[in-house]
Amino acid sequence: MSRIGKKPIPLPQGVKVNIGETLDVQGPKGKLSVPLPEGIRVEQKNNHLELVRDNDKLAALHGLTRALAANAVQGVSTGFTRELDIVGTGYRADVKGKVATFTLGYSHPIELLLPAGVDMKVDKQTHLILTGHDRQVVGEVASQIRALRPPDPYKNKGVRYTGEVLRKKAGKTGAGGK
Repeated sequence: MSRIGKKPIPLPQGVKVNIGETLDVQGPKGKLSVPLPEGIRVEQKNNHLELVRDNDKLAALHGLTRALAANAVQGVSTGFTRELDIVGTGYRADVKGKVATFTLGYSHPIELLLPAGVDMKVDKQTHLILTGHDRQVVGEVASQIRALRPPDPYKNKGVRYTGEVLRKKAGKTGAGGK
């Protein structure tokens, strides 16, 4: 039995739900839709959403659909944030409108166009805060930014998630092999 699929999803104040071929969720932060696979139904009871499956072969889809629906409800009500840190001498970031500019030790600055629904704030040129209502898009943009200069295991320089623990490696030691 899917434990996650059985959990009801509480609907916060100001969130409207439309159930059809897809689950459309609308709230103060935006609008999202979740595809509903065949054999999984959504029922609205009081201020909760419950997902019900037709048979046990749909157990994995049951939990997945419930998790996607819960993320949509949370996204349109409170939103999601991802924080990144830039570590390294001369490494910094700047944002103007929807264009983020990064100086990461390459011969040229890197410009990244932020997709619709994702906002970025820069604190002290090295701390980035990404916010948005779609969890998948916010995580994908954070991953793209981290991929511009992944953390180096020898010098610990690069772009990393806030709180990410890195294992520092020792460099080469001693004389060469003869």
